Amino acid sequence: MNINALLDEKAIFIPLTSTDKNSIIANMIDGLVASGSVSNKEAYLDAVLTRESTGSTGIGFSVAIPHGKSSGVATPGLAFAKLSTPAEWQSLDGEPVKVVFMIAVPEAAEGNEHLKILIALSRKLIDSEFREKLMAVEHSDQLKSLLATIE
Repeated sequence: MNINALLDEKAIFIPLTSTDKNSIIANMIDGLVASGSVSNKEAYLDAVLTRESTGSTGIGFSVAIPHGKSSGVATPGLAFAKLSTPAEWQSLDGEPVKVVFMIAVPEAAEGNEHLKILIALSRKLIDSEFREKLMAVEHSDQLKSLLATIE
């Protein structure tokens, strides 16, 4: 899986200065709109917030992976944010979030593309060395080099 193919420069925020979950989500969706991945911001925002209401996407390790499958998504996309200030996300481990990946998948997409992306990211995030490097990224080139190691 080529994670970098889903990631556009317009949807990379290093750093993102938003301090609360809802504004972080909104800013990242704006990046996905600018990249052309999201065609209807409101529809996709509704899908992401609906998913968040079923349980936190704060997976632990200071990482959150909000996601949604929506008719408001034109093409699969990924956004990334390294937060300037850790944010409360009701994470599974109770820790604030420092890094956020947002996955956007069209509702009409065949299969479970978002689950494949989630699984690929989650497998890599278990690796403490990968997480350390992720927390240390300072620009998009570093991020893309690191994400290129995901299979």
